[in-house]
Amino acid sequence: MRVLLVGSGGREHALAWAIARSPRCE
Repeated sequence: MRVLLVGSGGREHALAWAIARSPRCE
């Protein structure tokens, strides 16, 4: 997942990170 975040922009990174740490997505 880290690779995906690295290739994303600022908003995408923050959004993806928030979703990744969300309890819905284990």
